[in-house]
Amino acid sequence: MLKKIKYITLLSLLFTSKLLLAQQSVRLNNNWEFLRQDLGGIWEAVRPVGLGNPEAVPIWQSVTLPHCVNALDAVDPEVNYYQGPSWYRTQLAINNPYQKGRTILHFEGAGQKTEVYVYTTKVAAHVGGYDEWTVDITDAVAEFEKTEVYKKQFKGKIPVSIRTDNSRDLEMIPSDLSDFNVYGGIYRYLNLVYAPALSVDKLFAKAEVDAQGKLGKLNVHAQFYNPKGIDKATIQLQLLDPSGKLLAKSNKKLDALSGNLDLWTFELKKPQLWSTDKPAQYTVQYEVISSAGNAKGEEKVGFRHIDFIEKGPFNLNGKRLLLRGTHRHEDHAGVGSAMTEPMIRQEMQMMKDMGVNFIRLGHYQQSRIVLNLCDSLGILVWEEIPWCRGGLGGEVYKQQARRMLTNMVEQHYNHPSIVIWGLGNENDWPGDFPEFDKEKIRTFMKELNDLSHKIDPARYTAIRRCDFCSDIVDVYSPSIWAGWYRGAYTDYKKATEEEFAKVKRFLHVEWGGDSHALRHSENPDKALSKIKTGGSADERAGDASLYGGAARISKDGDWSESYIANLIDWHLKEQENMPWLSGTAYWPFKDFSTAIRPDNPVPYMNQKGVVERDFTKKESYYVFQSYWTEKPMVHIYGHTWPVRWGDEGEEKMVKVYSNCSEAEIFLNGKSFGSKKRNSQDYPAAGLRWNLPFLKGENTVNVIAKKGKETVTDEIKFNYQTEKWGKPNRLVLKKIAQQDDVATVEVKLYDDKNVQCLDAINWINFGLTGDGKLIDNQGTSSGSRKVQAYNGRAIIKVKLNKGTSIVSVRSDGLKTVFTEL
Repeated sequence: MLKKIKYITLLSLLFTSKLLLAQQSVRLNNNWEFLRQDLGGIWEAVRPVGLGNPEAVPIWQSVTLPHCVNALDAVDPEVNYYQGPSWYRTQLAINNPYQKGRTILHFEGAGQKTEVYVYTTKVAAHVGGYDEWTVDITDAVAEFEKTEVYKKQFKGKIPVSIRTDNSRDLEMIPSDLSDFNVYGGIYRYLNLVYAPALSVDKLFAKAEVDAQGKLGKLNVHAQFYNPKGIDKATIQLQLLDPSGKLLAKSNKKLDALSGNLDLWTFELKKPQLWSTDKPAQYTVQYEVISSAGNAKGEEKVGFRHIDFIEKGPFNLNGKRLLLRGTHRHEDHAGVGSAMTEPMIRQEMQMMKDMGVNFIRLGHYQQSRIVLNLCDSLGILVWEEIPWCRGGLGGEVYKQQARRMLTNMVEQHYNHPSIVIWGLGNENDWPGDFPEFDKEKIRTFMKELNDLSHKIDPARYTAIRRCDFCSDIVDVYSPSIWAGWYRGAYTDYKKATEEEFAKVKRFLHVEWGGDSHALRHSENPDKALSKIKTGGSADERAGDASLYGGAARISKDGDWSESYIANLIDWHLKEQENMPWLSGTAYWPFKDFSTAIRPDNPVPYMNQKGVVERDFTKKESYYVFQSYWTEKPMVHIYGHTWPVRWGDEGEEKMVKVYSNCSEAEIFLNGKSFGSKKRNSQDYPAAGLRWNLPFLKGENTVNVIAKKGKETVTDEIKFNYQTEKWGKPNRLVLKKIAQQDDVATVEVKLYDDKNVQCLDAINWINFGLTGDGKLIDNQGTSSGSRKVQAYNGRAIIKVKLNKGTSIVSVRSDGLKTVFTEL
């Protein structure tokens, strides 16, 4: 056994040293083993298999990082997702190029409590699932390398074991009452970093410019990681413009290497400004030269001026910018929170392509990859700590909140995209503690507000939905859910004006509603006739329930894509005529999993996204594009609506979403005229036609023009005039196959063999044989239990080059089977 050594958890070493990480860092993605349960002790992770232990018990499985413990069970309709300890283990070949250098494990995020072991020695522990942190394993490695076990059992490699734990804990944030899963695992990248004995711990590069953009100022200060107490060094700094041209450099000798050291102040005239349209980034490069060797790094910065005007809009670089925003949860089909860099890049580009210039990262610090992309794409950011729901805990709870706020601000300090530090979300939501004391919550909110401003005086603070703390922060967002949890969407502007009048600076984040992808409606606004309008549009306790209480769209609506497209359309056309509005952020961009919504059409999913959990676009994505983008686009509503219905000869509305000035529609090759776009002509900005569909197959085309550019779109569908009764039977068929993956579809018919196009029966898919259902994806077409959409449901099957029997069960109907 190794003698237990003193260990250090370096909370922010190398977080900002991007070039150093690139040169001296390796992502530890491969050669991991995983166990989803606890061990009897660390010895079970490293004991040899051999005499006396012929079998490895428990059985570990091979995985790659990033990895989420709840990749599939988060949306399993039959179980609660696992919350508890899990273990990861690997063996590392350590080859530090620096003489007396430091060997460091850099966690970009692991949840929610983590312990790190070298062989049997515990070298670090961390609480918090979303901030970055590091572990210096140098001394533990050196001790282990002296042992016979190192040479004989591990053949010159270092055994590293990591225990993660997302067990429920009332003294930890976020609360398990939150409307998202508190995931477990090493779900962001883990890096092996080599650094010299003296390196930069934190480097802060503050870029400022006046509102006119005439004078820019850069101030650089830093803290060093210096475990060996080196007392002399030289730091060389240089500033490069966005094209890579050298603008200035500095050379400074350092005699004291402790504390926060001011390194360089530089002024430049008329810097290229960072904006959402042209996100120009400068580069600060540094090199620390000492007896320990040279440590290099770089930081990207942007010169921009921000101003949330009191009782007014938001200004960027002296001009009004309407913040057109959305939200992001770290969640994806098949992987849970363990999104890879290519996935993150695809998601952020999809947001930008939708026209987003602002994002609120809900409800926790997110990956450095996300922030880097916001910088480079031109997306302004509200980032917040996970003090979310439940109330206020004790000192352990508060200390975690303070630590996570400090880490978030310091680790993301240099990103020009960030304009707001969020201090909490729905802190008026009790439940985790016997006491719910508003004054104590106010006191702690004031403390966090002061802490944020002390670390970073240049950015604003904000919270969402805690009215009794609205006066504490710089920017406040109340709860306004017009047309979903309360009232009709036509109440939106009035409700917003009333809330705007109550606070100093207003920003509306979280609005929208759920839509079950692939479900469409000929009369989506029907339920509005039941709704009380003209009153409050906030969300209250119980409003998210599908049962009981007053009439509300969230309970009584049809959850169709058609309704949400109308709701979004109305909000966006209103926002164009609210000159005092700073902006809004739709909740959220992508559907995500949540433990508190087991009864939704896709169980355990919050379905408010404009794209599904696997990036499949819903129709509402194009509504946003039509208002927010410049590149010519046109989209006919209904690409995923295979059968429309109505009376023979009845004219049916076709809506076209486009940012073009005019469009011409064609039905079955015949023109039905052109129309001009007018954003205030609701719905579809005037681009709507009532067309006489033919019974059977129809084709609709549109040609839209913007200046000299022309764009087109086409949809095909059947028009059903037969009326249907109650669902009487199920019909299951294979409708497609690509390589070794088959797609099956079940439809519901009445006793006269007419498809029931409004049927929403629960569908339960099953399978036996060689294949496997591609389920637990959290999507409308990737769930073995799902509500039907327009009398049908689909799922894919991995055939594994064999034979399988697929079954479909629905209460009250005969179970059906088909062979694949």
